[in-house]
Amino acid sequence: LIPLFRPVSQASLARLYQRFQALDKDDKGYLTRYDLEGIGELAVNPIGDRIVNAFFPNGSEVADFRSFARVLAHFRPVEGPGNSEDINSRLSKLKFAFQLYDQDKDGKISRAEMLQVLRMMVGIQVTDDQLENITDRTIQEADRDGDNAISFEEFAKSVEKLNIERKMSLRILK
Repeated sequence: LIPLFRPVSQASLARLYQRFQALDKDDKGYLTRYDLEGIGELAVNPIGDRIVNAFFPNGSEVADFRSFARVLAHFRPVEGPGNSEDINSRLSKLKFAFQLYDQDKDGKISRAEMLQVLRMMVGIQVTDDQLENITDRTIQEADRDGDNAISFEEFAKSVEKLNIERKMSLRILK
């Protein structure tokens, strides 16, 4: 049904479709931003709005079930080695996470983009000076080629020891 998916049990797919239908309160056959913003875990997630935006690529205003399932696949646990083209692979998850930072889609996370994400994540818990220092240190540690930005390769290298599979999980089937 959905290309680049590992086989999903029919029960899992049915639960996902039930969740889609529950969010589609008016039975339109698609979801809007408003529908997705009602998901509790996204509402409290500091980058929830960026995740919601991922459901609407290329300026689309609606997300059908296929789009819904494709984005949520990034948040399923990785099971086994898989293939790198699988939407649920570690590589695919890293690319998806990278795109949440790289908002101008230039293939690099700039200082401004990093600062923006960090500001969303920590809110008012640190001063602007502290946040700028954290941003500078983060870029300095990840930037291998000295261009003051983080490429995908640098990003992947800097998070290689993180359990990205665990960090990128959403409980959507409530």
